[in-house]
Amino acid sequence: MEAFTYSYPVKTYFGKGAAPANLPTELAKVGPNVLLAYGGGSIKRNGVYEELTDLLKKAGKTVFNFSGIMSNPTYEKVQEGARLAREQKIDFILAVGGGSVLDCCKIISAQALLEEDIWEYEYAQHQQPGKFLPMGLWSLLLAPELK
Repeated sequence: MEAFTYSYPVKTYFGKGAAPANLPTELAKVGPNVLLAYGGGSIKRNGVYEELTDLLKKAGKTVFNFSGIMSNPTYEKVQEGARLAREQKIDFILAVGGGSVLDCCKIISAQALLEEDIWEYEYAQHQQPGKFLPMGLWSLLLAPELK
């Protein structure tokens, strides 16, 4: 095997009140434009949307909504998110939900910084992205009282 270095730094905050206690510190590390990405809108019914947008605004962030991420997100949805990220000069992606939202946003974070199509880049050219937009996940799976 060829020598290589693998680094995948992840910081995870758990528990009730973790978002208001820690999100401001993390947001201070990124620029002003935040893409708030979520699925069908349950976050608006359960109060999570209001809580997070309040936190983002108090941190001085401009919020750009990216909603409608479905189970098994499509290539088109990823490209839509990447276009929005480029157009609005997004500095940070906050994915809110579960696995589908997170997976979609991981690809958006790479595609937004590539000048070419990520599918072509990875599968035709056999290259891997090396730059990504910073992102975080606020998981409803970790806050079952809000479902």
